[in-house]
Amino acid sequence: MKKDLVISAGSSTLKWKLFSIPDETVIATGLIDRINLPNSVFMVKRPHHDPYKVVKPSITYDLAVTMLLSFLKDHGLVKHLREITGIGHRVVAGGEHFKDSVLIDDEVLAEIHNLAEYAPLHNPVQARYIEIFKQLLPDVRQVAVFDTSLYADMPKVNCLYPIPYEYYTDLGIRKYGAHGTSHRYVANRAADLLKKDLSDLKMITCHLGSGSSITAFNQGHVIDTSMGFIPLGGVMMATRSGDLDPSLVGFLAEKLGISVNEVIDILNQKSGLLGISQLSPDQRDLEDAENSNPQAKLALEMFINRVVRFIGSYVAELGGLDALIFTAGCGENGIAMRERIMEQLTYFGINADVERNNVRGKEQQINQVTDAVQVLVVPTNEELMIARDIQRILR
Repeated sequence: MKKDLVISAGSSTLKWKLFSIPDETVIATGLIDRINLPNSVFMVKRPHHDPYKVVKPSITYDLAVTMLLSFLKDHGLVKHLREITGIGHRVVAGGEHFKDSVLIDDEVLAEIHNLAEYAPLHNPVQARYIEIFKQLLPDVRQVAVFDTSLYADMPKVNCLYPIPYEYYTDLGIRKYGAHGTSHRYVANRAADLLKKDLSDLKMITCHLGSGSSITAFNQGHVIDTSMGFIPLGGVMMATRSGDLDPSLVGFLAEKLGISVNEVIDILNQKSGLLGISQLSPDQRDLEDAENSNPQAKLALEMFINRVVRFIGSYVAELGGLDALIFTAGCGENGIAMRERIMEQLTYFGINADVERNNVRGKEQQINQVTDAVQVLVVPTNEELMIARDIQRILR
């Protein structure tokens, strides 16, 4: 039996799934957390098995891959590592160079390194894992799936910033977006559920979680997305500010006596829901507290305002709307948040259905069936999208 391994690596985490091919069954899923930190954790979940967990003093990048491959063999998930016929890597930044997923060779690997300045916390680590797997499984072909590839051909009128044009041509400054693999999966899955071709739809997908982004599709093509040059722009998020007046960066640096990089860190780590509420970055905590905490209530209202603002602007840009899709942590599970967003969208034909909307992590239409616009919850599945890209590129 052929098996594909999907790898999603962060600076201190390694998430993975093992799929059987071609039936796309998930054999096992795992997380290695706190990599290169004290008390690293190796966890695995398998159908019909108790969860597996082991804590190590510290797990390095090399040890993480070694432990993963050893677990697959020792627990009979593969009889031999030769059963693994493809490895797919989520890579954050592909710039304009990569407009689709690609087979990884030395040239591709070098370019992933070169694009590190656009994702300094991710691309170098993801390139390192590619190198480790190449060393340990030299005969297994690897595929890179880029978060940004969905947006590579976005119209210049939407992806360029109104700054000197040579900053784009010489420095590559433009809107690159994020969560592309998630938006691509849910858009195609929603079209399947609606029994229509994506090329026939005007659709907005809302990936709402700790990081949030909104993307507009017109006849199968992305015309705009909320995240920008890095995943800081766009809607307000758990700890990220989203869009703001850029002059605030210099102003805060001067007033607080700190560097520009320190201001950017504040905008990334201490802003958003956390910054306004001064309580928590988690919407669930804020919903529990909003009746007695004005700042928690304000933070939620600001989040809704920013999401609705982007949806409204995209409806105007699309010239109408056929489908609105919610996905990711809040989008899939935030019953109250979805309802509050829909309540502000009645002016173009969306009316929440309280009973239908009472769902978590399940594919379902959540507005009234007679509405002109269909609103769906579609749980994202980036790993399955990557597994399918492995099959498409390699086979």
